Amino acid sequence: MDNLYQAIFKGLAPLAKTAVKESLDNGKTPQDIIDESMIPAMEAIGQEFEAGRVFVPNLLLSARAMKMALDILKPLMLAGQTTTVGTVVIGTVKGDLHDIGKNLVASMLEGRGFKVINLGTDVSKERFIEAAKENDADIICLSALLTTTMDYMKEVVDAVKADGLNVKVMVGGAPLNQEFADTIGADGYSSNANEAVVVAKKLLS
Repeated sequence: MDNLYQAIFKGLAPLAKTAVKESLDNGKTPQDIIDESMIPAMEAIGQEFEAGRVFVPNLLLSARAMKMALDILKPLMLAGQTTTVGTVVIGTVKGDLHDIGKNLVASMLEGRGFKVINLGTDVSKERFIEAAKENDADIICLSALLTTTMDYMKEVVDAVKADGLNVKVMVGGAPLNQEFADTIGADGYSSNANEAVVVAKKLLS
């Protein structure tokens, strides 16, 4: 595996920064670097976590290394763009403080040309709607890791519809599935960060 893959998989942020610069010097495009090294590394560490071979601190370190690598690539990716792909407001719903997966999705969306407004965790339906209006958002992304908070997603979806806001709503998180997303009236669902980008682009098309 290449140096960047290893750096992100092992959560070595300084090495990730060095490896990104090496890849660029070797003629790789930012998108190639993301697709060939960064996404596979994060998917691999996620699989290790699901299998119980690594733990939350490992995920946090890998996510940090991923972010530092993306911070170098994002200006290069946006340099040739006159407009963004779309604007996304993202946050973990009220009552839930988990944000590793949500932050990864936010980073992946940014890396693919979206403007992302990350509201953090424990976000109320009112704050989602307010941020969507303030930023003329195309999509609201809702995240939840707890079964006790996933039901709040329906409150957000209902509030968006009641407000008449012209925005798509995507949902994601460990306890969710497509059936749940359909039940609450969400426009899209993804089970991982890479798929989230695909779904977001489909919603805008």
